[in-house]
Formats: sequence, C-alpha cells, structure tokens
Amino acid sequence: MAGKAKILVVDDEISIIEVLKALLKREGYSVKTASSADEAMAALEKEQFDLMISDIRMRPVDGLELLRLAREVQSHLAVIMMTAYAAVETAVDAMKRGAFDYICKPFKVDELLLTVERALSYEHVLVENETLKETLRTKFHFKNLVGDSERMRRVYSIIEKVARSESTVLILGESGTGKELVAKALHCNSHRAEKPFVAINCAALPGTLLESELFGYVKGAFTGANKFKKGLFESATGGTLFLDEVGSIPINMQLTLLRVLQEHEIRPVGATESVNVDVRIIAATNENLENLIKTGQFREDLYYRLSVIPVELPPLRERLGDIPLLVNHFLEQIRSQEDRTVSISGTALQLLQHSPWPGNVRELENVISRAAALCDDSTIDVEDLPEKMQTAAPQAASAAGVGEGFADLGSVSLKAFLRSRERDYIQHVLDKCDGNKETAAKELGISLATFYRKYGDA
Repeated sequence: MAGKAKILVVDDEISIIEVLKALLKREGYSVKTASSADEAMAALEKEQFDLMISDIRMRPVDGLELLRLAREVQSHLAVIMMTAYAAVETAVDAMKRGAFDYICKPFKVDELLLTVERALSYEHVLVENETLKETLRTKFHFKNLVGDSERMRRVYSIIEKVARSESTVLILGESGTGKELVAKALHCNSHRAEKPFVAINCAALPGTLLESELFGYVKGAFTGANKFKKGLFESATGGTLFLDEVGSIPINMQLTLLRVLQEHEIRPVGATESVNVDVRIIAATNENLENLIKTGQFREDLYYRLSVIPVELPPLRERLGDIPLLVNHFLEQIRSQEDRTVSISGTALQLLQHSPWPGNVRELENVISRAAALCDDSTIDVEDLPEKMQTAAPQAASAAGVGEGFADLGSVSLKAFLRSRERDYIQHVLDKCDGNKETAAKELGISLATFYRKYGDA
C-alpha cells in the first residue's frame, strides 16, 4: 500500500500533525493534514482518501462527530482514532461508530505503523469486495441468475427497472428456465426485501385446498378445521407472494383472486369479515394463457391484472453460449456445499453446448450434479454424462466440429468422434513434450492420473 495510499491526518495540535506527516511520508504514503473537523470535511469532499487518522478530543466538532460525517461522504474510508484518554468507553464508542481501531497518545511508532497497515489492508479488502460485487452485478446481475447472453441481459434490465415498483409481474417461460429465481430477484431488489417471500405452486393442490392455503380459514369452516389457520396472503404481508403455475388455478377461484388484486383484501374460508393485505403479486406460468382464455379456462380480466409487466425467459437452447457460465456456477455450488473441487473437460463441455436441453437450466443442473457424483479424478468427462448425450446424433457431432473432410467417418456417435480427436490431441501434446507424460499433463491442464487413464484408453 505504501506509495499509493492517501492518508488524511486531523488534529488540532500542530506538533502532532507534523510528527505524523513526517513519519507517514517516510513510509511512502501520500499525506494531507487538517487542524479541524471543518477543514477535514472540506478535504474529504474534494478528494478520495484511503485512511483518516483523527484525534477524538477536538473543538468545536470532536473526532467522533467527524467520524460520522466522514463515513457519510466516503463510506469505505478506514478511520483510526487517537486519544490521550485511553478510556475503554471512548474506544468502544469509536469502534461502534465505524472506526477501524484507535491508538493512545503518546503512541509507539511501530504500533502506529502496524495499525495503519492493517487499516489500509482492511479498507482495500472492502473496496475490492464491493468492486467484485459490482462486477458480478454487471455480468450476472443477480444471485443465482446466471448468463450474459443478449436475451438474459434484457431480462436483467427489466428486473432492475420494475423491482422497486408495486406492479404485478407475470413471468413466462418453459419449465426449468428459472422463473422462481426471477421472482426472488424482483423481491430481493425491491423495498419489500426485508419482508417475507412466499411461494406456492398452484398446480400442486386441488381447488379447495388451494383456496384454504391462499386465504386461510376460521375454526369450524369445514370438517377438520378445528383451529384458525392463517393463509399465505397474510403470511406474506409486507412482502411478495409468488404464484407459480398460475394457469392451473380453477376458473371458479380466479374471480376470487381478481377481487383480491382489486380490493387488496381477503376473506378466509368460513369468515364473515375481510382482512386487509399488503402483498405484491408475482405470477408465473409455462402455459400460453391467451390460448387458455380462448378455450374459457382462464379469465381475460385476471390475465390483464396479472400481466401488467410481462417478463419472458428464454429456453436454454436459445442461449447455449451461457452454458459455460452456468456449468461453472453449478460446479462452484458443489465446491461450496460438498467441500470438494470438481472441474469439467473441454470435450464434455463442448458436448453440453450442443445438446437440445428440453428441461432447460434445471436439466443442466441435474446433469452436472449427477456427473460430479460419478466422475473420476474430480473431472467430469464425456463418459460421466447421460448415455443419451454420449450417443448423440451425427448432426450434433457436426455442430461440435465435424464438417467437410470427415465424411469417411460415417455415422459415428459424438462420443466416438470426441474420443478419437482427444486421443490424437493427447498424442500430439505428448510428442511435443518429447514423451514426458508429466509435462504433457500440465500442458493439457489435467492431473497425471487423468493423463494415464486417458492415454491408457488410447
């Protein structure tokens, strides 16, 4: 950090300022000084600093108040407080208000420099972490929503624009595309983020049970209702209620839901009075609701109430370029949850990028999870993937790189083709490394054990 870090020294004792300035400059830091809180704030508003060292006992504005004001202007500013009064209360108060540490006057030079170094390292980590978060927000935008394709960037843009509104959102997409993840992203980026996110799959329950789940019921409402039960609308008060597979709601219940959206109140089953609810509704479906409207299975007025802002998720086959990012994301989850490192070979990844994925992202996640459990040497290879992928049609092999000049191969499976090319490449690298298998393994980016297995297969 020396030679780069900018430090602001604040003290109403000129002698202390001069000593600290000389000491810190000798260590290679860039130093500016201020003899009052007002002077310090003027400097902070003009330029960025990495660290502020300030006396606590100053007048008319003391160091604790300066600490508060400084952190408002520069939120990541590391602050070290100085005091001639080594009272524990003062030190604790300063730390509670955001100071990194404190030192007592008269201070020891070694102790001061060590504290400065630690504070700067801490500040650097905070800034680096925030930069990383911003990079991830920019590239992937939301936790668990992964992809950098044009279609996904459009989805992120809509989420960013509407998350803080109260508008009802209808998420459209095939099964497995991540509709609930989008709903959670909308919730977590809204002003309701600290309140509950409650989800229900409307297709999983018959109409009578769905009604009591959503709206609750009073004691004696029906046989077996021996106590009051709060519904999901009330459970989600202040937050978000996610209605997945909303097209499955029975037609007779759709009018009730429409009234809830209009009146913002519910009536528990068997109750005589309504209950006000403050809930944002996000719905999702993999069905074409407009077709259901034409056949009389879905109310048109409810459709327009739900689809104030539609968000359409692309199927995985239309964003195959996102597969490497998704695979890496799932492998990172395995590393985190199972405390083991798993990688994937280039040939296996290439095969994944040329599969149709009818089950979309959910299917890809399941394939990676299964392959990670089956693979040898912590590397997912072609043979660890499902058999239907290994025996892919010749046109899939063509998409993976078989073109003109390979007609003599006939109708080989993609697995056979990739294995053949893999053997050729291993031998090529081995020849280049003068037969040194260890060097060849490093060149190939695989372990020596994996090299021997693959070379033995050859």
